[in-house]
Amino acid sequence: MTLKEHFQKNIVLAYPVVIGQLGHIMVNVADSMMVGRVGVIPLAGATFASTIYTTLMLFGLGVSYAITPLVAAEDRKNTSALLGFLQNGFLMNLILGTILAIMGYSASFFLEYFGQLPEVVAEAKGYLRIMSVSIIPLMVFQTYRQFTEGLSDTMNPMIVSIVSNLLNIGLNWVFIFGHFGVKPMGLLGAGLATLIARILMPAMIIFLTRKNTIGFRWHFQLSGIRQLLRIGIPSGMQFIFEVGAFAGAGIMIGWMGAEELAAHNIALNLSAVSYMAATGFAAASTIRMGNQLGLKDKHNLRLAGFTSFITATAFMAFCAILFIIFRDFLPTLYVQDQIVISMASTLLLVGAAFQISDGLQSVGLGVLRGLRDVKIPTLVTFTAFWIVSIPLGYFLGFTKNLGVNGVWIALSIGLTVAAILHIWRFNVLSKRLNF
Repeated sequence: MTLKEHFQKNIVLAYPVVIGQLGHIMVNVADSMMVGRVGVIPLAGATFASTIYTTLMLFGLGVSYAITPLVAAEDRKNTSALLGFLQNGFLMNLILGTILAIMGYSASFFLEYFGQLPEVVAEAKGYLRIMSVSIIPLMVFQTYRQFTEGLSDTMNPMIVSIVSNLLNIGLNWVFIFGHFGVKPMGLLGAGLATLIARILMPAMIIFLTRKNTIGFRWHFQLSGIRQLLRIGIPSGMQFIFEVGAFAGAGIMIGWMGAEELAAHNIALNLSAVSYMAATGFAAASTIRMGNQLGLKDKHNLRLAGFTSFITATAFMAFCAILFIIFRDFLPTLYVQDQIVISMASTLLLVGAAFQISDGLQSVGLGVLRGLRDVKIPTLVTFTAFWIVSIPLGYFLGFTKNLGVNGVWIALSIGLTVAAILHIWRFNVLSKRLNF
């Protein structure tokens, strides 16, 4: 394949996945934008609850990603093996989703111990409980999504994500503000809207992909589940370490005040949009790596990997430019508080600075996952965020009195460290391949 063909293949595979990934984060973005119209405290409550819920959700998503590279590398004629990944993945995700939901729901009883304002805690509790329950249908959806994407069908999951997000926004309008005779529910209404939309997602994806899943049986194998977990658990931990670092940063910023936490939420929401888009490119690169690994084509495998890095770099550079140009406007979509808007505007400049690093480290994890290399990248992620970013964030934010800006500068440094190390490891491992 030529370089042009690799770029075309990357984009064709990636853009539906990017839209699908954006679907997950746009739930929080829509909730934050619409709840922000109610007030700063409900917005801060959404931020606080999301630090816990999003960490659990992304761990689950990371584990579910194990299905894709295994399906992508499998011979399409081996329907028994392909359906085995789907069946075992279904049970794995259902059990994991239930466990994560219980963990999130249980955490809602201990929010007072995180040092947040009492009124913020009061807003966060109910929202966290509903959002935690929504993880269960989301994980069932993920089973079919990752299986379908492993077959290089990225369009159907995209359709489901678009429909569910439109439904979520409509229900937000009804439940948050109170329409059609419904009593205004504020932040709690945002959570209820998300739960309803996510309950419908598995039904939609099962219907749309029914031709690919003919022959599905309720037959599970522990060996097959262990094979998925060997890739899935480290992949999930990669999300835990990165998103958990941002969650930890949110808790530290919460010690500074409600305005700082609200500004952090706005800038993080916007940065999360570009980040989730980058994970779409990462998912596409995982598919590309799996396909080339199955074909035992070292040359095109390396080209597919490096063109994925270039594609993500171009996209994230574009996002950085948008952050810089619209840094004063974007926060006004969330709140009208001038203090919060000013803080968020400054944070978007820091966010713009780490866009390319964020995209590269995300795609780095994707290409390495496609090579079934997950343990070392997990260690790199832990080191970059928990050995570098979090201690440095506390030092810059509190000791050096740089406040929320200091915490974000530290996160930027951690992302850059991770990006450099992931690219280096892909180059080394792909050179060593001997087909």
